[in-house]
Amino acid sequence: MQPPRKHCRGNTAGDQRGNLVAAGPGPAYGRGVPDQVSCRAEVPADRDAIRRVHTSAFGDDGTVAALADALRAAPAPLAPLSFVARVDGGAGGEIVGHVMLSASRLDAPSRLVSVYVLSPLGVLPGYQRQGIGIALIEVALAAARDSGVPLVFLEGDPAYYGRRGFERADALGFRAPSLRIPPPAFQVARMPGYESWMTGTLVYHDAFWAYDCVGLRE
Repeated sequence: MQPPRKHCRGNTAGDQRGNLVAAGPGPAYGRGVPDQVSCRAEVPADRDAIRRVHTSAFGDDGTVAALADALRAAPAPLAPLSFVARVDGGAGGEIVGHVMLSASRLDAPSRLVSVYVLSPLGVLPGYQRQGIGIALIEVALAAARDSGVPLVFLEGDPAYYGRRGFERADALGFRAPSLRIPPPAFQVARMPGYESWMTGTLVYHDAFWAYDCVGLRE
């Protein structure tokens, strides 16, 4: 399933079912690991492959790949967390999926709160519907919990993400950063560090606006 035009955040890239996957070296995040697939933290040598993943998954002109590059390089209150899915075999295996958590801010009544946004998420078309997207979401959420961040936001299909720890954000007192985000698609996962006073407006990093990757356009 191709994502709607300009709906960049939280793309499921057609990957709507399947088993979860464990991370590579380090803590295992997920269950039911297909033997040939592993997830690990991104390294610099992965970046060309990551660009190919997003350009293929989104079917665009490289906008989402450029967004990932910009989020990785930009100053931010939290370091980005970035993971790849790899099919093992051959010369080190093939990178077939990628997910990134990047910093944004929640404008809460008492103060600004640093939070993560899960975006982009992409899987090569030939590897969709095999559980790789689910695995990457699990890896990202586990890493977010470990980091101590209180909230993770995204834009995406509530039926898909609602089964993976996300809830409708406006029902919990959060306001979307744009009216072009359909309310059911504005989703949040509450981490152990979340406290009930943390409500307010999500303020996206400037890179999302610079690449016009916010909400839906006609």
